[in-house]
Amino acid sequence: MTVQSRDFKQVIVMRHDLNMRRGKQIAQGAHASMAFLSSRLKVSGAVSMNDFDEAAHAWLSGGFAKICCRVDSESELLAIRDLAIEQGLEVHMITDSGKTEFHGVPTNTCLAIGPAESSKIDAITGELKLL
Repeated sequence: MTVQSRDFKQVIVMRHDLNMRRGKQIAQGAHASMAFLSSRLKVSGAVSMNDFDEAAHAWLSGGFAKICCRVDSESELLAIRDLAIEQGLEVHMITDSGKTEFHGVPTNTCLAIGPAESSKIDAITGELKLL
């Protein structure tokens, strides 16, 4: 199967139990999605298309497909993270500092998985409800 015939995406998994304001959810999801690129910038100071694997290259060259799903607890979020890591997928957890919500307590709000082949992410997140 060629790269062109496969689907690639990034999935954002958001904690629904926190009852975040919609704007806060959007900001946290954006942080998660951007962490894929910013983590590389922090390491090397620059990013080139040559820095990415086949899946990331295909995703960046395509439509940046993102799906937003939800979990109902931190333990579910952590379980999804652990499973994705076990399966060799790139995962970026977002921990909010708590300055505007969460009463000053740092709080795991969401994570991004991928970009990767859709079928690999679906094996982990395919049963989650959409946000």
